[in-house]
Amino acid sequence: MVPLIKEKVKDMDKMLRFNTVSEYNAFNNNVTRHPLVGVVDYSKAAPRQGARMYFGFYTIILKDVKCGDLVYGRNTYDYQESTLVFIAPGQVAGVNSNGEVFQPKGYGLIFHPDFIHGTSLGRHIQDYSFFGYQSNEALHLSESERKIILDCFSKIEYELEHAIDKHSKKLIITNIELFLNYCMRFYDRQFITRDNAHKGILEKFESLLNDYFESDKPQSIGLPSVAWCAGQMHLSANYFGDLVKKETGRPAQEYIQVKLMDVAKEKIFDRSKSVSEVAYELGFKYPQHFTRLFKQRVGQTPNEFRMMN
Repeated sequence: MVPLIKEKVKDMDKMLRFNTVSEYNAFNNNVTRHPLVGVVDYSKAAPRQGARMYFGFYTIILKDVKCGDLVYGRNTYDYQESTLVFIAPGQVAGVNSNGEVFQPKGYGLIFHPDFIHGTSLGRHIQDYSFFGYQSNEALHLSESERKIILDCFSKIEYELEHAIDKHSKKLIITNIELFLNYCMRFYDRQFITRDNAHKGILEKFESLLNDYFESDKPQSIGLPSVAWCAGQMHLSANYFGDLVKKETGRPAQEYIQVKLMDVAKEKIFDRSKSVSEVAYELGFKYPQHFTRLFKQRVGQTPNEFRMMN
């Protein structure tokens, strides 16, 4: 298996850069039928060594891999089918082949942001949060799901192979949107089928927050953010946020706030401390922000809560 590794851009001089669809098609020996969108057949590409690649467009890669070797945190994936990796414009995907030459396999869907500007998909592309996931949070497909994905690719390819008419763009975008919506459904399924692993993450999240508020981190770092918590568990903020929302029914930020209010209520019982001191201990820069959030979440100001208890 040759793992695909997504990372932030560090050294722009030491990677392959693909700013356009045609550049990427040429690299993979595929014909460019449209300058802004394409379906890539990686089996047509010449054998090559691994490299870091910068993408200036949306890229979804359907990889045929032996998933038992793909590590998720400290656990290997338990899927034996295909894998989908999502790359947003401006991201870097690294293929690590340990210097060995390999033959790429699988398919890819690529489309430039300019292709979806002014469309429904363009207005809602941010809803597909999996473009912000790391490669170890990839989507693993069953055989039936793989067939649906390939069918979507086939319909897009059909439109690209035929003469462009007034319906072409709408049909291509509709099929891209259909494909992405199926991916959202399949990710929901993956969150459920990996339920045990995810419960472990939620337990770690709870423990992380407990340790955070029992330490002096709030005074030195401030309030814990979703991104900070995700980073502590080696997950992307998008994947972590989606996981918490699906497991608890509430956004990760709200989960943090509920925990924060539980800690705040305990501290407010200590009448030797002013509300301002409690606010600073919790990581608030300004006590009025603490008072506003407390009233919003609890229904009373900190002083009212203190007087009632």
